[in-house]
Amino acid sequence: MSAPPGILVVRRDNIGDLVCTTPLFRALRQRFPDAWIGALVNSYNAPVLDGNPDLSEVYAYRKLKHRGAGESLLANLRARWRIVTALRRRSLDHVVLAGNSARAMAFARLLGAGRIVALEGQASRPDIAVDARDLAGGHEAEITFRLARAFGIEGPPPLPSVYPDGGAVARLRRELADRLSGAKTLVGIHISARKPSQRWPAERFAELARALARREGVGMLLFWSPGAASDPVHPGDDQAAQALAGSLSGLPLMPVPTRDLGELIAGLSLCERVVCSDGGAMHLAAALGKPIVCLFGRSDAARWHPFGVRYELLQPASLEVRDISVSSVAAALDRLG
Repeated sequence: MSAPPGILVVRRDNIGDLVCTTPLFRALRQRFPDAWIGALVNSYNAPVLDGNPDLSEVYAYRKLKHRGAGESLLANLRARWRIVTALRRRSLDHVVLAGNSARAMAFARLLGAGRIVALEGQASRPDIAVDARDLAGGHEAEITFRLARAFGIEGPPPLPSVYPDGGAVARLRRELADRLSGAKTLVGIHISARKPSQRWPAERFAELARALARREGVGMLLFWSPGAASDPVHPGDDQAAQALAGSLSGLPLMPVPTRDLGELIAGLSLCERVVCSDGGAMHLAAALGKPIVCLFGRSDAARWHPFGVRYELLQPASLEVRDISVSSVAAALDRLG
């Protein structure tokens, strides 16, 4: 009887990309319940996989541009080599390259895996090239899931999944009981967006919050990307969120400063509906099963819309989110129920 396989999935892209890879992890675990299934990700997106029962182990490396204060280039490279050494000891049967696999091929070769799997045309001479040309125009979750064919897995992908930390959820529930005790319905509002074309003006968020506050039993959780706007690596919206919360003083709205991704996942898990621009928070909310009003600017809506949940997608002809009206967002929320 052959030993269970060892499979490593490499996904080094952004938060939403990794969320869209979780259906592949689920399918691999269902197909190989006794296998060692690992993931190689980066330190920025790794919390997406916290508590994921489909994975045996998660390895996270720090990108050079994400090095912390005092972390030298040499220290960063040594840490990466320790990961390579640990994975080589596993004698992996397969390394699966998801996402931008062209850049990951050299790393995959270092691991000495039996076979390297990638989508056709996305890497130089993988051992198994999977054809996904018929999925042109499809969703990222479907495109990534096509890699499962290398293991005899067919059919539509399972739903994406993330797993909130129970302790973080409990802390937020206690705070909600103190600050929004009368709220029967919680709407999550995430104000940040990485791309300029995806940013909705702060005054529109304020107008939306005031309109929602007039509805009986509605409370709001305010989310944003943490940090200063001047941070060259991870620019945040602390100042904008503080100003917005100040202008909405007295409304049933609770700012939720999420110091890390796990706290954002916990906060989103408590919302009944979510308003946000296309980005990592949107995909996390979808993986939590939340109905979403999503604002799209210069982004491929067919490939990146919320997967597997009810959603209202607003994308103006100008491809600039700032051209979306408050009444359009409010009406979209109403349609979600």
